[in-house]
Amino acid sequence: MIGLVTATAAGRRMAQRLADAWPGGCTVHSGPVADQLRAAWNTSDTLVCFLATGATVRLLAPLLRDKSTDPGVVCVDEAGGHAVALLGGHEGGANALAHRVAEVLGARPVVTTASDATGHPALDSFGADLGFRVADRAGLARVGRALLDGSPVRLVADATWPVPALPTGRTDPTGRTDPTDPTGPTDPTGPTGPTVAVSDRLDATGDLVYRPPSLVVGVGSSRGVPAAEVAALVRDALADAGLAIESVRALATVDVKADEAGIVAAAHDFGVPLLTFPAAALSTVDVPNPSEVVRAAVGTPSVAEAAALHAARDAGRDATLVVTKRASAMATVAVARLVPRGRLTLVGLGPGAADLRTPRATEALRRAQTVVGLDQYVDQIEHLLRPGTTVLRSGLGEEEARARTAVELARAGHAVALVGSGDAGVYAMASPALQLAGPDVDVQTVPGITAGLAAAALLGAPLGHDHAYLSLSDLHTPWPVIAGRLRACAAADLVLCLYNPRSARRTAQFDETLAILAEHRKPDTPVGVVRDATRPGQRIRLTTLDALDPSTVDMRSLVVVGSSRSTVVAGRLVTPREYRWLP
Repeated sequence: MIGLVTATAAGRRMAQRLADAWPGGCTVHSGPVADQLRAAWNTSDTLVCFLATGATVRLLAPLLRDKSTDPGVVCVDEAGGHAVALLGGHEGGANALAHRVAEVLGARPVVTTASDATGHPALDSFGADLGFRVADRAGLARVGRALLDGSPVRLVADATWPVPALPTGRTDPTGRTDPTDPTGPTDPTGPTGPTVAVSDRLDATGDLVYRPPSLVVGVGSSRGVPAAEVAALVRDALADAGLAIESVRALATVDVKADEAGIVAAAHDFGVPLLTFPAAALSTVDVPNPSEVVRAAVGTPSVAEAAALHAARDAGRDATLVVTKRASAMATVAVARLVPRGRLTLVGLGPGAADLRTPRATEALRRAQTVVGLDQYVDQIEHLLRPGTTVLRSGLGEEEARARTAVELARAGHAVALVGSGDAGVYAMASPALQLAGPDVDVQTVPGITAGLAAAALLGAPLGHDHAYLSLSDLHTPWPVIAGRLRACAAADLVLCLYNPRSARRTAQFDETLAILAEHRKPDTPVGVVRDATRPGQRIRLTTLDALDPSTVDMRSLVVVGSSRSTVVAGRLVTPREYRWLP
């Protein structure tokens, strides 16, 4: 919940705009300002104060307790010109809220957090989307200062997690950050900066240690087991194995124990979910300590070991038992460690203009350890990447190799962004990558504005009714197949967006395309040719089918051919929607 605190009529009007934009997500406070602040502080996750920053600081000072639990605070000036992230930038959510507020009010977000200013990952939220916890908060300041001073860090980990890039300073012989070594430099001659460790082991050392959610505790019990007995058995098992309780992601058991009060209470006390599985599913899990007694009681020869492994494998690629079954008077526990899954993000960069690249695409690039793409596309966005990001470029014609590289790195556990122009799923890299990616890789897709949409917007509204996209490149599709599709679309009277229309050596295909279209379209059918849409040197030409000069078309052009209903209105290509409008 967002608490809105105001002191003037102007502030109240802006607060109401936020409340209208985020229905159900805000509380608009009223009364004396000091009373509003106290009420919002105690009941809200974040605050937006339509007050001067100085006044807000003085009023909030007595309420401050701990940055890890205090709500984030954003201040908006009386004119609504700036949204200032004042307190709790990362952990409190103020930085993100400042951007949201600015978007609604038309203000400028002001974020002064050092990591945001320098492009480094925020250490207090590093791996937060994966469930990481900071073992020792004192290390945040030490490592954060080292990063700001330009020192590389040494990243060590029990396993490869898909985390954002850190400036480890390790390079391969080509001068790029080494994507094959997830733990960073280990040789004594390498960088000597601070160490960041990602480990579920109590003996892990580093200037900053993160606890990943890598452990699942399986629990079995007799009916009526006390919660204290379950909790003590879990703690003892983890401690004896040298494992951190902060890395426990869940307790797991058989579904007939889903309402066992002691197990439910223990999961609640540890702050983790309780996962339950049918006995039939657990009975298929190979375990070292099966019991026919247990099978007779609940239908599976193992509860603790089988539930731990089954739950871990359900969340990761594989899992191993790191603590076999241990028993107390009324309970059993076992601990499994999962192998984390890598993440492949397919990112559409848009048609070329920076303001047509979506914010989600930019964020995906900044979350990646490794960015893979065509050299000219990577060049467009390299300035957005975090320090330490691995960049793997390749040239035209190497699409399959790019897809394979990206999938292999993601399969190894990395956070990989595979980029392409326009939308990654339209004549781009999503298709070859997804043909290779199996269930052992998490895949996310960030859509982008296609060249077809960008060109259409420049021409007018040619896609107002049914249309088709066709690529005229026969590098991977035989020309007779393309010609057959072209004839079908032309006969169907669809508006056509022609990609890859004509190259310096491949000219006959475009000539044949025009001949096929002439069989189905009138000579005066409007045609738009857009070259380098939204990029420097953009060129737009509106002509007709019979007047189109093929020499003006190349591989950087997109050709839009109208249907029989398309027309030119005030110099704009328009295809009528042809809806019957209701009175």
